[in-house]
Amino acid sequence: MSSLPKAGDFLGHPKGLFLLFGTEMWERFGYYGMRAILVLYLVALVQEGGFGWSNADALSLYGTFTMAVYITPLFGGWLADNVLGQRKAIILGGLLMAAGHFTMGIPHSYLAGQEENVFYIGLTLLCLGNGLFKPNISTMVGDLYKEGDQRRDGAFTIFYMGINLGGALGPLVAGYAAAAMGWQWGFIVAGVGMVISVLLQLALSNKYLGEIGVVPSAKLSQAQSESNTKEPLTKVETDRIKVIFTMSVFSIIFWMGFEQAGGLMNLFANDYTDRMLFNFEVPASWFQSLNSIFIIVFAPLVAIIWLKLDKREPNSPVKFAIALIFLALGFITMILALMTQGQGEHLQISMMWLVLFYLFHTLGELCLSPIGLSMVSKLAPLRLASMLMGIWFLCTAVANKIAGFVGSFLGEGEEALDNAMGIFIGLGATAVLSAVIMYLLSDKLVAWMHGAEGQHEPQTTEHILAEELEVSAEKQ
Repeated sequence: MSSLPKAGDFLGHPKGLFLLFGTEMWERFGYYGMRAILVLYLVALVQEGGFGWSNADALSLYGTFTMAVYITPLFGGWLADNVLGQRKAIILGGLLMAAGHFTMGIPHSYLAGQEENVFYIGLTLLCLGNGLFKPNISTMVGDLYKEGDQRRDGAFTIFYMGINLGGALGPLVAGYAAAAMGWQWGFIVAGVGMVISVLLQLALSNKYLGEIGVVPSAKLSQAQSESNTKEPLTKVETDRIKVIFTMSVFSIIFWMGFEQAGGLMNLFANDYTDRMLFNFEVPASWFQSLNSIFIIVFAPLVAIIWLKLDKREPNSPVKFAIALIFLALGFITMILALMTQGQGEHLQISMMWLVLFYLFHTLGELCLSPIGLSMVSKLAPLRLASMLMGIWFLCTAVANKIAGFVGSFLGEGEEALDNAMGIFIGLGATAVLSAVIMYLLSDKLVAWMHGAEGQHEPQTTEHILAEELEVSAEKQ
């Protein structure tokens, strides 16, 4: 580990955490703002500034793109570990992502028949930049703390709140810009968010991060080794890597269902949902903010529940199983919506069904995603930290491609509603079956952690956050 910065603490955590919070918040503002309008832009009529693609083609492209977004961190993590260091990787990645957003924001009238080619260039830049940015900023959060520092898990919750603050604001601002001024303005707004993220790092990283992320971690690990050579993995390290791989694979099932949000559910909100509210038509893209808003609202409540359970608090694998049950409940909500509100090509379901859908999936995410990030940080050997974070994201990549493939069966018109029912039933049943298997494996996985998590050690992200909330409340 690099020497820790001496910039002081804020709210009980190193100030560098809040720099990483802001950096990630603005990056997610850009990414989720772009993602909220991507599919809608692809299916919009050409005369409305879109490409006029079919639902199937748009969802297939969406799945391929989001898969690439989560595959590239594997390579970006390796480059940071062995060549660049996390800090350079984040800056380079941020610049590439900003270039991608702005490329997609070039008006069609300037492109003279090259609209789709330029669009693909923008997507490619986004994927490459994300690969350098995403695994390395998560790894640097863990590097702010010494080994055994229990604040680390609380830090990941604070960091995760930054992700979701950006995720809440991005679709609202970019979605409004796209609806009011044209699709390209939505992408430009996303690019502005990415530029702010890079500027924060350039201006403040030396002061608040010290030497963290400057030296590639593989070189740092070798320098710390007594033999000054790469040592083989120990039995404990091997078992802990098994846990990372096993839980990463099960996360595929969760994200396969969860990531219907930006694709199938985005189209469902656009085409089959009554979005009128007090004479105002809610943009379909705004529903993409619900997940992040719910996380900000409910994360403290979920944290307090875990704390009140005390020694009965579920371990991480059981929380993964609970997450899969919540995933299933979300799809059951949509099944009920279709069963109770009729059929027909012009069906318009109540917005409240979508609100419930996103609520259940958010509760599931709170039981899985921050736990997964913290798990990799705790269990991964130092010399493989960013690469194993990349493996976590690689499984999310597979899930996104499968999500796009499954969503592409939606079809068009009245047929789409019948197909949607089948998709919701299939995803819900898969989630329940996976939850049962994960629950049965939970004891073995905890044993493989070799003390990194135990019944009497409140090591979870939510537990630490809940303690901090109660202390804060007492002070007030």
